Amino acid sequence: MVAEGPEVVSYGSDAISPEAAYACLRPVLDDRPTEEFWVLLLDGRHRVLGLAQVTVGTLTASLVHPREVFGPAIRLGAAGLIVAHNHPSGDPEPSTEDLEVTRRLLEVGKLVGIPLLDHLVMGDGSFVSLRRRMGF
Repeated sequence: MVAEGPEVVSYGSDAISPEAAYACLRPVLDDRPTEEFWVLLLDGRHRVLGLAQVTVGTLTASLVHPREVFGPAIRLGAAGLIVAHNHPSGDPEPSTEDLEVTRRLLEVGKLVGIPLLDHLVMGDGSFVSLRRRMGF
């Protein structure tokens, strides 16, 4: 499912703020009973082209494959993307699996020319930016 809307959220021309991405994604992922993985599709000026739900998981996990993440990005002609998923437990601390998924998405993004700009792990009113945590 790719949702496109007339409203454009700008993250600025030089740097993308994790806080701005969180503000955009929070209404979508807050209070979900299962883990969900979403992708923000961005143009070359870091404006939102669309928002796509990638997977819906269980109470504790969401299986993610790069083809589901990058498919909508390729279809919409995105120049970059930010992914996010929630932890229904409320604890936004990334798991080992979260870090591994991020590494895989970084590699695939380099191969297809659509960089992963951040991965947000969201919990009860807070988030962790894996870009900041992992230094990419």
